[in-house]
Amino acid sequence: MKTKILIFALMLTCFTGFAQQDAQFTQYMYNTININPAYAGSRGVMSVFGLHRTQWVGLDGAPTSNAFSINTPINNSNIGVGLSVVSDKIGPTKDNTLSADVSYTIQTSETYKLSFGLKASANMFNLDTSLLNPADANDPNLQNFNNEISPNFGAGIYLHSDKLYLGLSVPNFLQDSKFNDNAVAVFQERMNFYFIGGYVFDLSQSVKFKPAFLTKAVTGSPLQVDVSANFLLFDKLTLGTAYRWSAAFSAMAGFQISDGLFIGYSYDMETTELKNYNSGSHEVFLRFELFNRVSKMVSPRFF
Repeated sequence: MKTKILIFALMLTCFTGFAQQDAQFTQYMYNTININPAYAGSRGVMSVFGLHRTQWVGLDGAPTSNAFSINTPINNSNIGVGLSVVSDKIGPTKDNTLSADVSYTIQTSETYKLSFGLKASANMFNLDTSLLNPADANDPNLQNFNNEISPNFGAGIYLHSDKLYLGLSVPNFLQDSKFNDNAVAVFQERMNFYFIGGYVFDLSQSVKFKPAFLTKAVTGSPLQVDVSANFLLFDKLTLGTAYRWSAAFSAMAGFQISDGLFIGYSYDMETTELKNYNSGSHEVFLRFELFNRVSKMVSPRFF
């Protein structure tokens, strides 16, 4: 009974005009292009990335997210391009976003590069009210939405070297709302502001340490701050932990299977009252990169 009440409260946040946030990922540091188009091509190779997240396992209607992206620099130029797809399912709603990214990079010094990026996207929103169990089945505010499409655009900047990165971005500048026949807002898209950063410390020849952070601000929602600390051992094994302010602790692990193949996993443990109704969140990803003789890295990049 408590679970059903909790789910109902969760659904209310989707259907009563609350500001919508972008998909949430613990391992955002490997999936930067989803939030910052200036990241496109910054690794110097073609990078293919896929991720699956199952949130709040054991809670009916809890979010599940899938992300896929591909980005690459254009040979002999300062231009990078990317394409990404993010799919979110929360209870009776499905939210799919297709994005295209382009970046331009300038060399600001021997060590640093500054990239500027633009993002064009299309969001498709679906609401299936047959999956709800309302007290009043004839409530006129309940109506289906099928593939309601909203175009959008965003931008970002990304300062990076082999050791440091800082990024500032807004993936969606346009704020859009979907209304039912009674002029009640069912879906609202709001601007998400992101500020990210990280630095790599060489503790020894075989150990690297990278603290990182992500700050996200959305109109009508609390400020979200993620901090993480990862260790890269022998350029193969990554182990780390993260904390999402007033939300969750996370454990992360990754392994460089080959020069071009990297796999990662994370587990989130809630610190809010939700911890009483679920057994945590799981996230797994795979990154595959295509090298050539020029772009082949001496050792794997830590971001």
